[in-house]
Amino acid sequence: MLKHHKPLDIAPPFSAYSHGVEVAAGARWLHISGQVGITPEGAVPADLEAQTEQAWRNVLAVLAAADMGPHDLVKVTGYVTRKEAVPFFREVRDRLLDGAEPASTLVGVGGLAHPDWVVEIEAVAAKAPDTKLR
Repeated sequence: MLKHHKPLDIAPPFSAYSHGVEVAAGARWLHISGQVGITPEGAVPADLEAQTEQAWRNVLAVLAAADMGPHDLVKVTGYVTRKEAVPFFREVRDRLLDGAEPASTLVGVGGLAHPDWVVEIEAVAAKAPDTKLR
């Protein structure tokens, strides 16, 4: 259903992602709005690590609500407000995505919509057409 592209005539990915992901015709698509590190109770953890972990868990929750999982991710875009977030962002992504390697972009930004937020993740997923919607 998803075909991952890692051409040998360009530099390999810097971590667990693909340079391109091709989606078969007829798939159903899910666009996930930017998820930040807010808990279900509305709390914003003070530390970078907890916010990053929660933001990824929020992405996974949206996938689950659509009967999808990490291996259905086509593209992930992450935004971080601190350079020291980059290695941790990659570590959490690799751990929680269970070997999935979507196309990925990580961008350092000056700020997000709220001054307490340090990470935001948006994503696109696709699933084979024979999968039922809830």
